[in-house]
Amino acid sequence: MSIPEQPHERYDGSAQPAPAAPAFAGTGAEPGSPEQGSGEPSSRAPDVTDPPSATHVVIAPAPGSAVRSSRDSGAASPSPVGRLAATVERLRREVRAAQAEAEGRALVELAKGILVERLGCGPAEASRQLTELAEQAGMAPLEFAVDVINQAAKDRVSEVTDAFIASVSGTGTAAETSAAVRLRAAESGALAAHDTQSVADSLLQHALGPLGAMAVAIWAAGSDGSLTLAGSAGFAPGEASRWRYVPPDVATVARLGLTERSGQWIVSLSQTGLPTIGRQTHPDGGRVAVPAGTGGRVHGVLEIAWPGPLEPQPPQVVRQVEALAELCAHTLQSYPRGQGADAEPRVLPDAAELMDLADGLHDPALVLVPQVDAAGELVDFRIQHVNDRFLDPAGRSRAVVNGALLLEAYPMAAGGSDLFQRIERVHATGEPFRARRMSLTALVDEVPLSAVADLSISRHGTCVLLIWRIEDETARLASLLQHAQRLGRIGGFEENLLTGETTWNGQMFALYGRDPSSPPVPLEELGAHAHPDDAVVIGRFLRTLLHHRRPASAAFRLQRPDGVTRHMRIVAEPVLDTDGRLVAVRGAYQDISSQHWTEVALAATRDQLAQTEQHASERSRLALQLQHAIMPPTRAPLEVPGLQVAVRYRPAEEEQLVGGDWYDAFVLPSRLVLLCVGDVAGHGIEAATSMVVLRNALRGLAVTGAGPGQLLSWLNIVAHHLTGAVTATAVCGLYDPVTRTLRWARAGHLPPVLVRSSGAAPLPLLKGLLLGAVPETTYEEAEIQLAADDTLLMYTDGLIERRDRSVEESLTQLLSQASTVPPTLDQQLDRLLTYSRSDTDDDTCIVGIRLG
Repeated sequence: MSIPEQPHERYDGSAQPAPAAPAFAGTGAEPGSPEQGSGEPSSRAPDVTDPPSATHVVIAPAPGSAVRSSRDSGAASPSPVGRLAATVERLRREVRAAQAEAEGRALVELAKGILVERLGCGPAEASRQLTELAEQAGMAPLEFAVDVINQAAKDRVSEVTDAFIASVSGTGTAAETSAAVRLRAAESGALAAHDTQSVADSLLQHALGPLGAMAVAIWAAGSDGSLTLAGSAGFAPGEASRWRYVPPDVATVARLGLTERSGQWIVSLSQTGLPTIGRQTHPDGGRVAVPAGTGGRVHGVLEIAWPGPLEPQPPQVVRQVEALAELCAHTLQSYPRGQGADAEPRVLPDAAELMDLADGLHDPALVLVPQVDAAGELVDFRIQHVNDRFLDPAGRSRAVVNGALLLEAYPMAAGGSDLFQRIERVHATGEPFRARRMSLTALVDEVPLSAVADLSISRHGTCVLLIWRIEDETARLASLLQHAQRLGRIGGFEENLLTGETTWNGQMFALYGRDPSSPPVPLEELGAHAHPDDAVVIGRFLRTLLHHRRPASAAFRLQRPDGVTRHMRIVAEPVLDTDGRLVAVRGAYQDISSQHWTEVALAATRDQLAQTEQHASERSRLALQLQHAIMPPTRAPLEVPGLQVAVRYRPAEEEQLVGGDWYDAFVLPSRLVLLCVGDVAGHGIEAATSMVVLRNALRGLAVTGAGPGQLLSWLNIVAHHLTGAVTATAVCGLYDPVTRTLRWARAGHLPPVLVRSSGAAPLPLLKGLLLGAVPETTYEEAEIQLAADDTLLMYTDGLIERRDRSVEESLTQLLSQASTVPPTLDQQLDRLLTYSRSDTDDDTCIVGIRLG
């Protein structure tokens, strides 16, 4: 049979005559005739009845023609290298044309076979009918043959072809013919290929190249989640070699194609950042990764590369790519990756072999066979076989479950547990799935029964092996008890008094420090393993247990063979028969060494704390007694004509906060009245003793007749040199009853408050450092003239100090309280203590005078 020359399919999608295409010789063709050497299509009508043997290819140039250089057609004599290059290029074109001829011949022969089956005629009659029908339709025989195949097949490729033709029906018959021939040529090349590499070449040449794609890669998915480059076209050999294997869990464009059934359509690689084959050459190019699967099982991924960003594709092109991915799946299913053209199609493992494997397992196992519908889509799995150790969560027998569909036997598998989805994914991708303590639910009489099991799902050939190990409640509780005994360092024992047999669990040997192969120690020999000082305790324990037949417990020190002494507690109870006779004893040991030493350390700490608390209490009591002895809360009033003097002292509520606040008010030999308050920094016995030193020193210095400024200067020397460098604040005043004047000075202390009929106000803030801060310093003095009914208040900070307010705010509050003048001075001081808002729980001193 002779096939007329077809237009050469180029990668840009245009149909143009192939240069230097071979001519198909007919009967009577002469050398040098246009049918033979012109490179143009023959004007003679093709005879489809010509035998294939009559076709031959003429590769010699026409007589009288000369081969010229491609650079300069006018060159007189091309170089030998130029001739060789031209010859190689011409041979390459002729090989491509020969491949196109073979693919066209295969499609024509397939169409003739369809006509033989439909018309009931012979091959010659079918060839004649094909030629006549093509002439009547005004089509070439190859184009008409593809149309016949599409009409007869009605498969995925024909559906895609019809949709594509419908979408370009307005563009003319050339696009229609190109789409039909392209898809069927790609299908023919894929089915005739012996490996995935040939499939990749055919897809790029016939189907994907005209769509603008520059390269294609076919990935085979491994059972461990890896990807292997089974075939590629358009990529550099070195690039394909670098990407021949992708380990599991490595994120690539092809791996994304495994996750979505519709595939991944990526506009530009630069937007994803994912590595993939050929990324360095075209980093901004578009990519498509579509899963290649049939019957619900994914065998690999078809990845297509575009040189530039991928524009949104119409649905017809998307369906075309999916159809091509399905063609790749058939090849991946039939030929293992890496096989060459001489390889035989692989034989998938038989379910019988998997059934034998399941019978050899010690865990319940099910062999599942996929069930597909008429469209080839996975709908369910049939339980082909269950092994002898099968244990149904609902308690059903093997005969009930064996042979049933998975969703019929376990409809809840498609529910919350996602069991069916897990099995479906394992069958599709080949990646095994394992999980611990997964919930299995079965419906029995519409009642859901749940069980917890460890699952293992793996794919073997076309079948799936499902293994589950249902958690036994008894075994789980036994394991829980063992862990509890180990964590609590508890060991159990039982002793049969009739036979003398003693039984220990594994933890008992660890507590005793004995080898598990050694015999257990009976209760009668317990004293030999205990500390000699515990013999009385052990004897009392055994007497209560064995003689009085009552439960007993004891704590003793166990001396182990390794020389380590452990503190143990033993608890046991007698076992009596129906007649009340003692037949056995059972009990437990517990290592309480950690608890014992913790109690010892706690007792020592408790004793130490008690001693410390007693010592602190003694110190606080002594400081309080010392403070009360020197400064009672109130004291007898001074007898000074025309002057009332009152003092108040309020100690801290907590004894450990006993501080160094002090006051003094007495009449000097010069008939002047000394008034002072002070506050030593700190609390406790040290502050109290320092307060006594400063108070007594001021009394002794005051008899010299010096003024308040000089007295504070001397007192500063005492604080700095004679009291261990303590610091304190103080305010000191000398009142002259004759002139009713008050001279006063301050050492870092709050100034006195003067209360008159116009209100209460603090005296001016004089300069003066706190006592003990520096070795020597001077203090500023001031004098104020007092009048009848004036009240002067000196106080320590315990009266006004608050943690949440400033001193100025607290002083304002004091002035507001002091403005109210009760009838007596004592009532006024008591009122100030009662309404004091201080929250520091510090001791407080107040000295007040009122002129008559």
